[in-house]
Amino acid sequence: MDLRVALIGYGTGGSVFHAPLISAVPGMRLAAVVTGSPERQRAVRERYPEAEVLDGADRLWGTSGDYDLVVVAAPNRQHVPLARTALTAGVPVVVDKPVAASAADARSLAALSAVRGLPVFPFHNRRWDGDYVTAARLIESGALGEVGRFESRFERWRPEVKESWKESTDPRDAGGILFDLGSHLVDQALALFGRPARVYAEIDTRRPGATAPDDVFVALAHPGGVRSHLWMSATAAQLGPRFRVLGSRASYTVSGMDPQEEQLRAGLTPKDPGFGIADPDAYGLLGTPGETSPEPTAPGAYQEFYAGVVRALRDGAAPPATLADAITGLEVIEAAARSAREGTVVDLDPQ
Repeated sequence: MDLRVALIGYGTGGSVFHAPLISAVPGMRLAAVVTGSPERQRAVRERYPEAEVLDGADRLWGTSGDYDLVVVAAPNRQHVPLARTALTAGVPVVVDKPVAASAADARSLAALSAVRGLPVFPFHNRRWDGDYVTAARLIESGALGEVGRFESRFERWRPEVKESWKESTDPRDAGGILFDLGSHLVDQALALFGRPARVYAEIDTRRPGATAPDDVFVALAHPGGVRSHLWMSATAAQLGPRFRVLGSRASYTVSGMDPQEEQLRAGLTPKDPGFGIADPDAYGLLGTPGETSPEPTAPGAYQEFYAGVVRALRDGAAPPATLADAITGLEVIEAAARSAREGTVVDLDPQ
C-alpha cells in the first residue's frame, strides 16, 4: 500500500517542489493538502483531484491515523511547532529547510523524535542537483586530486524587494538569504567535507528598502585542509560560476543552475521525458588551463529524496538526510551570523 502523505502548505515550496515530487514517486500518494487560501485550494483540486483539501492543519490530527507521513512546507516559524504536533500525533515528518530558526529548536525537535521513535527528514533536495552530483562524483573518484578549495554560489539579480516573511528581521521567521539559499549551500558543503572547524562570514543588506540580509559570503575551514567558500546573493548583476572545485590534479567549473526548479515551475515532473537533464551547452569543464574538456552533468533527481523517505519508512534504510545534518547546518549559520557581527573567525566545537 502506498504511503499516505499530508502536505501542509501550498505556496512555492508545497506547489512547486513537494506536491509534484510526492506524486511522482512510487510508493507514495498525496492524500491531503492543507492550505487556507481559496485560490490555492482551487489549484490543488485542479491538479490533484484525488487529494483531500483541508483549510487548517488542526484538521489533520484528529484523523492522524489516516496518514503515514506529514510534510511541513509552511513558513519557517511554523516548522518546529507543526513538526512537533505531527510527532506527538504519531506521524513521521518531512520538514522543509531550514528545519528550524535555531539549532536549539532543532535539537528540541530531535529529542522529541527520539522519544517518539519517529523520524524527521529535513528536505535537503539540493543534494540531487545534477551539477552537485557531478562535483561530488569527481571529488570522490579522485579525478581532481586532493581538493583544496570548494567554491559554491547561489546568486540572483533581484534588486527589487518583495514583501514577504522572508524579508523579516524577526528571528522566529528565519528570514534573509543566509537561512534561505545558505541552507542549501552549507548543507552541500557539509555533505561533501563534514563539519567545519572554523567559520568566517560577511553579511550585508544592500538593496534599497531591504531589512534582511541579501548578500552573504561564508568561509568554512574543514578538517583535512579543505576550504569551502560560499556566496549567496540577491544583488549579483553578473553571476559567478555555480561550482568551482580546485584540486591538486584538475579543477571542475560549471555555471548556470540545475534545471529542475525551472522545470517544476513550468509544470513538469520527474515522470516527464528530459526532466533533470542539463543541456550539453551547460556542461562544466574539467581539467587544467589549456587542457579542459566538457564534463557531462549527471541527471538531477529531486525525486530521489522522497524515494529515500519511502525506503527509510518501509525498509528501515538510512534516511536521505538526517536531522543531525540539519542541526549542524544551523550551527554553521549561527556561527556565520556571530562571525559577521563580531568581525571574527568562530571556532566550532568538534563532535
